[in-house]
Amino acid sequence: MSLNESIVEDAALTWFGELGYAVGYGPQLAPGEPAAARDSFGEVVLAGRLREAIRRLNPKIPEEAREDALRKVLRVGTPSLTRTNRSFHLMLRDGVPVEYRR
Repeated sequence: MSLNESIVEDAALTWFGELGYAVGYGPQLAPGEPAAARDSFGEVVLAGRLREAIRRLNPKIPEEAREDALRKVLRVGTPSLTRTNRSFHLMLRDGVPVEYRR
């Protein structure tokens, strides 16, 4: 049996579904559809969903600090795609440092 993208994708979707994640059908979430998750395929990160997750996980910090965290996550950029992905993952895993007045 050969391994292809479809096999890996189906396995990942099954696994995430078993973990309790909502799994959606890609074409229904595509730009221009009623349930679109982004305005264009060029939007790699679903910023609206990420913004809501930041708000849900950090309800006690000011909105401007949450927006600062979102900006930092969305603007990760290095000359290396691997390094950018690693930096992005570390921020999602370990948090994003922001400063604000109490």
